[in-house]
Amino acid sequence: MASVGRASAMLASGTMVSRVLGFVRSWVLIQAIGVIAVGANAYGTATQVPNSIYAIIAQGLLSAILVPQIVRASVHADGGKAYINKLVTLGILIFAGVAIVATLMAPWLAQLFGARGDFAGLVTAFAYWSLPQIFFLGLYTLLGEVLNARKSFGPFTWAPVFNNVVSIAMLLVFILVFGTQAQHPRPHATAWTPGMIALLGGGATLGIAVQALVLFFFWRKVGLKFRFDFKWRGVDLGTAGKAAGWTFAMLLLTQLAAVIETNVANTVGDSNHFASVAAMTQSWLIFMLPHSIIAVSIVTAFYTRMAEHAREGDITSFRTDFSTATRSISALISFFSVAIIVAAYPIARVFTEDYSQMGNVLIGYAAGLVPFCILFVIQRAFYSLGDTRTPFLFTLAQVVVVIAGVLLCLLADPQYRAMSIAFAVSAAGTVQAIIAAFLLRRRVRGFDGRRIFRGLWRFLLSALVAGGAGFLVLFLLGGYTSGFAVHGIITSVLSIAAVGVVMLAVYAGMLRLLRTQEFGAAWAMVQGRLPRRSGRS
Repeated sequence: MASVGRASAMLASGTMVSRVLGFVRSWVLIQAIGVIAVGANAYGTATQVPNSIYAIIAQGLLSAILVPQIVRASVHADGGKAYINKLVTLGILIFAGVAIVATLMAPWLAQLFGARGDFAGLVTAFAYWSLPQIFFLGLYTLLGEVLNARKSFGPFTWAPVFNNVVSIAMLLVFILVFGTQAQHPRPHATAWTPGMIALLGGGATLGIAVQALVLFFFWRKVGLKFRFDFKWRGVDLGTAGKAAGWTFAMLLLTQLAAVIETNVANTVGDSNHFASVAAMTQSWLIFMLPHSIIAVSIVTAFYTRMAEHAREGDITSFRTDFSTATRSISALISFFSVAIIVAAYPIARVFTEDYSQMGNVLIGYAAGLVPFCILFVIQRAFYSLGDTRTPFLFTLAQVVVVIAGVLLCLLADPQYRAMSIAFAVSAAGTVQAIIAAFLLRRRVRGFDGRRIFRGLWRFLLSALVAGGAGFLVLFLLGGYTSGFAVHGIITSVLSIAAVGVVMLAVYAGMLRLLRTQEFGAAWAMVQGRLPRRSGRS
C-alpha cells in the first residue's frame, strides 16, 4: 500500500506542476487571442479536431488495453519486451498514417465541426498546423502507458511540463510580435495573417512533440530499449485487437457527441460577444484540474494493482482497491466540485474580463465533477478486468442522453447556449455513472457499495454546507454584483483564497462532526503516506 501512496504522490506532484503551468499557458493564450472572440473560437475548434481523432485511436484505446496486456505479457520469458516493441512499432505506423490523412482532410474536418464561411477558412488554416499533433499525442500516450505498466509513473505526468514551457514561450513570442487581443483586436477571420496562424498553431504542436519525445529517455531506466519490430505474429496482439474493438466503438460514440457539441456551440453567431468553443475549452481545463491531480493520480496508481488482482483471480483484493480508490477520490472531489461552483465568477475573472459567460459554463461543468471522477474509477475497474464491452454499453446510454440534451440547447438564447451544453454534459455523465456502477456491482457481485454510498452522502452534505459558507463570503465581497471579488485579477485571486479557506474549514469541521476520516486518508495518499488503517465512513 505504501508503494501506491508514493506513486500517487509522484503523479500528483507532476500533475500539479503541469496543471499550474497549464493555467499559466491558458492565461497567456487568452491574453493573446481572447476567449469571446472569433480567433479564439477558430483556434479552439481547430485544436479540438486532432484531440477528437487522437481520443478515438489512442487515448482511451491504449489506457484501456495497453496496461492489462503488458501486465499479462510480463510473464513471457523476456519480460514482455518483444511484445512492447511490436506494439509500439504498430502504434507509430498507425499514428503517422492517421495524422497524414487527417491533415490532408483538414478542410472537410473543419466543416464537420460546424465551421462555415470565412470562419471555416481560419479553422482550416489552424488545423493544418494542429493535426500533426495526432502523431505526437498518440506517441506520448503509447510510451507513457508502457512506463506506467512497468510501474514507472513519474515521467508520464511530468512530460507535459515540457509541453507547457515550450507553449508558453511560443505564446510570449506571439504577443511580442503581434500584440495581445486587447492591444490589437482581431474581430474578423480575415484579420489573421499566415504568420500569426503558423506561430500560434505551430508552437502548440512543437510543445506536444517535445512532450512525447522526452519519454524515450526514461525507457532505459525501466530496462527497455526501443527497436522497430514488424514481426507482429505470435505475441497475442489478436487479444488486444479484440479488446480494442469495443473501446474503438465506444470512443467513436463519445467523439460523435463531441462533434455535435462543437457544432451547436458554433451556432451562437456573433462569437465576439457570446461564449462558444473557446470558453467551453478553457472552462473544461479548469474542470479537469482537480480530476487530473486527484482522480487520475490515485486511480493510475491503483490501476496496475487492480489489473494484477484480476489476472490472479483475487476479486476480494480487487474490490478492496476499488472501494479505497472511490472513497478517497470522492472525499476530495466533492469539496472541489462545490468550491468551483461557488467561486466560478472570480475564477473566470482571472482569465478574462468576460467572466460571467465563462463562469456560467464553468458552473455547468463543475456540477458533474463528482460523477465524472467516480465514472473514471469504474471504467478503469472494467478495463483491469479485461472487459471493454460493458463500458461501450454504458457509454452508449450517455451518448444518447448528451446528444438529446445538446440538441435541446439550440432552443436556448445564444448568451446561455454554451452554459446549457455544459449542464447537458454533466447530466448525461451522471446518468452514465449510475448505470456503470450498477453494471460493475453485478459483474463482481458487490463492491463495498454500502460503505461507498455512506461516505458519498456525507461528503456531499459537508460540501454543500461549506458551499453555503463560501457563497456568503463571496456575496459580501461583491462576487455576484461586479464588486471587489471580480474587479481585477489580484482581487479575484484574493477572493478565491478567502472563499477556499472558509469552505475548507467548514468542510473539515462537517466531516469531523459526521465522524468521517476518508478526507485525511485521501490527502495522505496523494502526499505519499497512507494511513495504517482506513477510517469509518
